[in-house]
Amino acid sequence: MPMTVSPKLAIATLLLAQVANGQTLKSNIPYAEPALERQVLDIHAPAEATGLPVVFWIHGGAWQAGDKTGVGLKPKVFNDRGFVFVSTNYRLLPTVDMATLIGDCAKSLGWVHRHIADHGGDPNRIFVMGHSAGAQLAALLCTDDRYLHAAGVPFTALVGCVPVDGDTYDIPAMIMTNEFRQQLHDLPLPEMGHRQWFGNAPQKHVDFSAVTHVAKGKGIPPFLILHVAGQPDVTAQARRLGNVLKAADVPVTVFGKRETSHGKLNDDLGIPDDPATQALYAFVDQLVAAPPKIDRTR
Repeated sequence: MPMTVSPKLAIATLLLAQVANGQTLKSNIPYAEPALERQVLDIHAPAEATGLPVVFWIHGGAWQAGDKTGVGLKPKVFNDRGFVFVSTNYRLLPTVDMATLIGDCAKSLGWVHRHIADHGGDPNRIFVMGHSAGAQLAALLCTDDRYLHAAGVPFTALVGCVPVDGDTYDIPAMIMTNEFRQQLHDLPLPEMGHRQWFGNAPQKHVDFSAVTHVAKGKGIPPFLILHVAGQPDVTAQARRLGNVLKAADVPVTVFGKRETSHGKLNDDLGIPDDPATQALYAFVDQLVAAPPKIDRTR
């Protein structure tokens, strides 16, 4: 009978393997002063790293759960490819509101921009990535420059953005889709869902949508939008964001993986023969190998 390994034991085993391979992990680094609960991040770096590109990862969990340790293979495979990998926590609903939650992510990225050189990273070569709720947060940070401006991070420091299977790049459209589906089948509207999570006010739904803030000449970095192919909501949202970015002359690739699920798409990132992993590597490798980028705001 096969032995079942707990997720915590699997993560601990992976971290020990990283240390054995000469990779370092620095956990629970505060990114605010004073740092409140969950205002901490982890840094995974190759031994003796210097000036390496950085992956900044935002976990999912419907903005109400999740943790920076739920990163699967990503730290190891990115370290092996010559990246520093940062995974951040942030305060959650309903303890704080959505604007504060987003502000935490921006503040964490601001800390990374100021301090990652001390941990082997290049502060001007940062990829912002996230899964599910983290995908919405990553896409918003890379399109609505107000959050990173407040944190002292210029868009020119961002090399690329990879949101993974988000369903809220256009929040009003997602709310309308969910509620119309319920009404069509004569079912009650949800008492708690996207409408409430994002503030229960139409203007907030617009303001927290990445598509709202896409425009030419802002310096928005290139995007790779990963999603589960065939899942109607995430597929529509991926295409919607992709079309808006394309219309603004922002380089974008929309990649749908077949025969997978919301969690499996994320968990499989780092498996060599995984199609989404191959798309991810092609995206980041091309941008890291590219010549020094021009100022995209001109």
